[in-house]
Amino acid sequence: MGAPRQMWASAPWAEDEPLECTMIIPETADCATIAFRAPSGAWFDYQPGQFLTLELPLPGGPVHRTYTISSSPSRPLSISITVKAGPDSLGTRWMLDHLRPGMRLRAKGPAGAFSFLRHPARKYLFVSAGSGITPMMSMTTWAWDSGEMPDIVFVHAARRPADIIFRRRLEGFAARVPGLQLRFTVEDVDPLEVWPGYRGRLNQIMLGLMAPDYQEREVFCCGPEPFMRGVREMLAALGHDMTRYHEESFAAPAPEGVTVDIPAPAPVSELAFAASGARIASDGSETVLSAARRAGIVIPSGCNFGLCGTCKVQKLSGEVAMVHNGGITEDEIARGLILACCARPQGTVVLDL
Repeated sequence: MGAPRQMWASAPWAEDEPLECTMIIPETADCATIAFRAPSGAWFDYQPGQFLTLELPLPGGPVHRTYTISSSPSRPLSISITVKAGPDSLGTRWMLDHLRPGMRLRAKGPAGAFSFLRHPARKYLFVSAGSGITPMMSMTTWAWDSGEMPDIVFVHAARRPADIIFRRRLEGFAARVPGLQLRFTVEDVDPLEVWPGYRGRLNQIMLGLMAPDYQEREVFCCGPEPFMRGVREMLAALGHDMTRYHEESFAAPAPEGVTVDIPAPAPVSELAFAASGARIASDGSETVLSAARRAGIVIPSGCNFGLCGTCKVQKLSGEVAMVHNGGITEDEIARGLILACCARPQGTVVLDL
């Protein structure tokens, strides 16, 4: 048997290095955890709860999909995502059917502000449904590995007990520390299995029973948008301080009557691409991403509403109007970076493309 290969590098992983798939671990039906490592042995530096954007080589051309990281940075030699294919899945379906150990993918990130490290508290309430459990698993693993498990009530909703992702692992944690309290609820039970947990859709009464001291807890929620909307409404009705509520979603946020001042489009706008020499006229109402596509310039994109940061590009000169959802930092904006999916040129804009 040969000597084990070097698995540790002196620097953290950077986006210019692809990720190599090392393991695919089945979780539930049409759901698996996919582990990656850096071929160089670089280690992974991120906050528990953040996400990655992967470039997937589909037959019709590469597509970009954003996935929350389910592993913890306390275990930095690898990084994992846990994916579940839905009826209309394209990228996730491709990964489950075709991705194999040894294959390499381009990735961007980690990114995102959804992490309990940004909101220190003595008590937390994690509420999730379906694959929304992944950032909660990352944060819970971090808490476990830290050796100082805080008081966490972990609420998760699933269709059936067999659909609860990470159930055994979470039960293993909870059986060994008093700080983690698991509260599962399912819509249907599995045949011939005793189910001691809650049954039915999560509701206000159930949530109050699961976490009677909810007023004292910092709340983190992730799941389908209708589920998160329901949780928001429940907590508001229960009188929770909603400044202590945080959620993660990869769907475009629903408008809630908030007015945003966006400059009127410039009468004449033009996008110039320094590297390719291409130029294209724009009336200032379309996004940089849309105009670039008309010019035949490919800018990778994921969410298309300013969250994932995949379409970040360098602006060399000019002004844009940009309203985003957290996919770019103020420091990056100060350095001239923009999100192509939500930036609109105001006059002549030159990009480093």
